[in-house]
Amino acid sequence: MLNWIKRLTAVSAVAVLAACGGGSEDRNIVQTAQADPRFSTLVEAVAAADLVPTLSGPGPFTVFAPTNDAFAALLAELGVTKEQLLANPALLTQVLTYHVVPGQVLSSQVPVGVPITTVQGDTFTVNSNLVITDQRARTARIVQTDVAATNGVIHAIDRVILPSP
Repeated sequence: MLNWIKRLTAVSAVAVLAACGGGSEDRNIVQTAQADPRFSTLVEAVAAADLVPTLSGPGPFTVFAPTNDAFAALLAELGVTKEQLLANPALLTQVLTYHVVPGQVLSSQVPVGVPITTVQGDTFTVNSNLVITDQRARTARIVQTDVAATNGVIHAIDRVILPSP
């Protein structure tokens, strides 16, 4: 009887989440990022670069998504304001598409130590400790993996990675 009640409770919870649109499996990459407050700056940047239609499309895509703290550190590093960064859609497009890999690459499928080609065209590598090294020898740690979306997957990172100059 107790197992039956546990199963009924689990099924009910899933039904409530589905009815409310609560699961990320019902959202594309942009909607999933919008639902997570850690990615509000990323969402603003994606909108400013006019990448919402692309990242809402069928994909699949893998997005290495910088958190708000990662963007704050980049702004300090560059000595610019968020408004100044968002006012440069060409630069945003270069940087943001460097964070996107075609196809869905779950954490268990990330090739360790092998250059990964991004949508932007440059590569980065990931080591066995889930640390990314970009084209400028800067590093970012993957802090959360495998956030599912209908058109791919998001891996949260703690630093904005940059393509070659």
